[in-house]
Amino acid sequence: MSNQTLNYEIKDIKLADLGMQRINWAAKEMPVLLKIRERFAKEKPLAGYKMVACAHVTTETANLAITLKAGGIDCALIASNPLSTQDDVAAALVRDYGISVYAMKGESIETYIKHVNIALDTKPNIIMDDGSDVVATLLKERPNQVKDIIGTTEETTTGIVRLRAMHKDGVLTFPAIAVNDSQTKHLFDNRYGTGQSTLDGIIRATNILLAGKSVVVVGYGWCGKGTAMRAKGQGADVVVTEIDPVKALEAKLDGFRVMPMNEAAKIGDIFITLTGNRHVIDASHFKMMKDGAIVCNSGHFDLELNLVALKEMSSEVKQVRPFTEEYVRDPQKAGAKGSIIVLGEGRLINLAAAEGHPSAVMDMSFANQALASEYLVKNKLAAGLHVLPKEIDQEIANLKLEAMGIKIDSLTSEMIEYINSWTVGT
Repeated sequence: MSNQTLNYEIKDIKLADLGMQRINWAAKEMPVLLKIRERFAKEKPLAGYKMVACAHVTTETANLAITLKAGGIDCALIASNPLSTQDDVAAALVRDYGISVYAMKGESIETYIKHVNIALDTKPNIIMDDGSDVVATLLKERPNQVKDIIGTTEETTTGIVRLRAMHKDGVLTFPAIAVNDSQTKHLFDNRYGTGQSTLDGIIRATNILLAGKSVVVVGYGWCGKGTAMRAKGQGADVVVTEIDPVKALEAKLDGFRVMPMNEAAKIGDIFITLTGNRHVIDASHFKMMKDGAIVCNSGHFDLELNLVALKEMSSEVKQVRPFTEEYVRDPQKAGAKGSIIVLGEGRLINLAAAEGHPSAVMDMSFANQALASEYLVKNKLAAGLHVLPKEIDQEIANLKLEAMGIKIDSLTSEMIEYINSWTVGT
């Protein structure tokens, strides 16, 4: 048993029964993580270490936290997004698994910052981050604790961008594993997970029909590819905006219209940002949009949308449905009449209005996180960014295929000789 002193700040411990039901339901779709949990429970590879895990507190994350605890680690879990916490799940983790959770759906930015600092007060050895807020806080405000850090693992593209900037500036003095760069993470979680859950969030928030609508996908990385593919499957006319010529070309050859945002802003019915950058939909774009245009974000932070500028050009902001706000534009300020509909306060729509990625895809992502933690404690890595070895990626993929009842071929000795020799010709 852990010797951790349990502290927590959640909405309501009485929600734990429902949380346990939902955690167990998700586990049915997470066979790879359950296999790792079985091994962790026997070997205890993380015993004696402390962790801060900053993540979306969902049923899938709960199964990861339970796996990490089975491995012997003391973990403080905090929310990575104010609207992504599932309060019943947080309650079950506290009551039934003795995990310290500091997360409540709808928590303020001030509360989020408080929770980051409470978690860092536990003096962790490992940080599991989602956007690199915890690492950034540690480096800026708690440099005396850096010596205790073995390393960090990062779940998101946005967080990896920030870690690269830290490394470039010479402040990242410990190893960071870019979990998002593992193929069994970004090829599946970002593409199929984001693709499905983003549209799920939009539909739950609005109950709108996607067929026949012009859907503007801002950014054609793996998340954008998945979202565009799923929107097309729902019968939408998909437009892609990009800054990368290679990705723009790929989007065109995948069958989508490609144009600058200044053009897309005039014709879009639904806008989805998936870039991880700042103000990709800006004041000038809001002024061009048609009455009733719907705007949401499925990238990372809410700053992808310049909602400050939108509010300044609006005469009124009112909630018309849960997670759905109508900004009524002031013609004198915006130069246009009508409303813009913002979903989920500009935060991750798939977690604000829905339940995030399906468990089956998070099975692989969180298998990567669990194995990344083990890799950190078993290997002395240099400061800077690292990717998990290909062997771990393939182990996860093989376990997933096995769970799905799928078999694949293997190389014959003749094939191996051929691909390893330059003397054997055609």
